[in-house]
Amino acid sequence: MSDREDDGGRDDESDAAGDADGRPRVAVFRPDDERLTGAVETLADLGVEAVPDPMLAIRPTGATPEGADWVVFTSKTGVELVDDAGWAPDDTAGDGGEDERRDDDRPSIACIGSSTAEAAESAGWRVDLVPEEFSSTGLVTALADAGVDGRRVEVARSDHGSPVLLEGLREAGATVHETVLYELIRPEGSGNSAEAAAAGDLDGACFTSSLTVEHFLEAAEERGVREAALAGLDDAVVGCIGHPTRETAGSHGLAVDVVPAEATFVALAEAVVAELDA
Repeated sequence: MSDREDDGGRDDESDAAGDADGRPRVAVFRPDDERLTGAVETLADLGVEAVPDPMLAIRPTGATPEGADWVVFTSKTGVELVDDAGWAPDDTAGDGGEDERRDDDRPSIACIGSSTAEAAESAGWRVDLVPEEFSSTGLVTALADAGVDGRRVEVARSDHGSPVLLEGLREAGATVHETVLYELIRPEGSGNSAEAAAAGDLDGACFTSSLTVEHFLEAAEERGVREAALAGLDDAVVGCIGHPTRETAGSHGLAVDVVPAEATFVALAEAVVAELDA
């Protein structure tokens, strides 16, 4: 919703999209697995009809992390993939001298957020660091404070990871290696939400990564409704997880209304619904 409407609301109830029961309709773009199911349930609990339109699909590469003093995971998906592949922290140890290794000869594990850390702990791994700020910048700061100067850091993530993490760690003095665990692609058939936005049938949208923004707009372009979809979202409440996602949206001409303080889908959904109710 743009800031051109002073009261932040709609002119009257007839302009709202809503479903047959009058509930607001909010698009969600999570991968088509338990994350999408959970997102739909979360929105339903908040009195909203979810419009599920997965914009991300996972294509594993089969790779696993290499040896390092620190192994960094940036997503729950990455943790689950390497755990399913049989990888464990004991499989990788620092490649410095004995004086550089931990007493148990096990690499330290860093996770970018709580859900990633919970997945790692469920796999039986000890998590040594979770930054206060769930972002690449927050992770760089936390690892620099932990003392990665002169250490080897393995970053295990998707093919669309932010360069901020690698560059920041190198600036902190670490030797950094990246392993791509999976590729993020746009599923075939995605884009129903773009047509809904173009038709004025969306009240809100929850973007959970920069790539969901980009894939939404790609799908809208393919369907010939990009400009109409952008106009439709301008009249809806648009929420983004994290400032990088917000910056990506803004770079494409998409006005963002809410960015929750906590980088979780629940917090994002609550923020979007609260703005709808305002």
